[in-house]
Amino acid sequence: MKVKLWGTRGSIPAPGPETIRYGGNTSCVGVTLSDGSMLALDAGTGIRCLGLALPDEPARLHILLTHLHLDHIQGLVFFAPAFRPQTEIVIWGPASPEASLRDRIARYISAPLSPVEVRELPCDVSFRHCPESEWEIGSARIRAASVTHRGPTLGYRIDDGDSSLAYIPDHEPALGADLAQMDEDWISGFALARDASLLIHDGQYTDAEYPCHVGWGHSATSHALSFARRTGAERTLLFHHDPLHSDDQLDELGAAAQQQWVELGGDPGTLELAVERSEVELPARAAKAAAAV
Repeated sequence: MKVKLWGTRGSIPAPGPETIRYGGNTSCVGVTLSDGSMLALDAGTGIRCLGLALPDEPARLHILLTHLHLDHIQGLVFFAPAFRPQTEIVIWGPASPEASLRDRIARYISAPLSPVEVRELPCDVSFRHCPESEWEIGSARIRAASVTHRGPTLGYRIDDGDSSLAYIPDHEPALGADLAQMDEDWISGFALARDASLLIHDGQYTDAEYPCHVGWGHSATSHALSFARRTGAERTLLFHHDPLHSDDQLDELGAAAQQQWVELGGDPGTLELAVERSEVELPARAAKAAAAV
């Protein structure tokens, strides 16, 4: 399984010289499965560049949306494959009693916010609510579960062979609780991230910033690290960077996170800040064990 980060920023795009190293595009992660199937996790502005990188040929693409806040869907109308008649796109997302997934997305892809309507997209597009049980896409088993964030919000786990990716970009698992003391059954997103090969997790706020943002649906650095340690993830990327954080500030946040991670007993080589356009390949655990021997 190959993972590429096309957008690592949260809330609103933050382009400019101050954010050039970590990136300014909002949430989007491309995943290529072992059988060649292609997934996009969220459709923030980063999905525009993902679409431009894909070949102009018939394809079936799956877009898995965690939720419908604008920073996670605003790239849909700039996704080049959506304007190719030979492309089939399946968009998955959370159910809501308010309206169907299609109708909720159509509020954005319609006038006056968009020059095109959903029904006018040339591609073959369909919308599906994520099932409560696991389902398969290509060679992978997909699991979705509700996580703590404002509005209907999902986290995802993708298992392909013996490798697993947990993607929980907007998450406040420590809301009103001490993660270190909570029973794992009561920790939001725990089952999705348990022993994952790679955890991509919300790390928007510093510990000093968090008290002013309690209930906003995002994690302080210490909460993200505690969550990663409790779940036993093999590698963690802190994601959904605050738009007000410059590259220099993120360097400082990363250094502080590394120190806290070591104090928690973590290996410093297993924690990083997410960097736009970076790539991670997740080999099967069996292959990693053989290499270690």
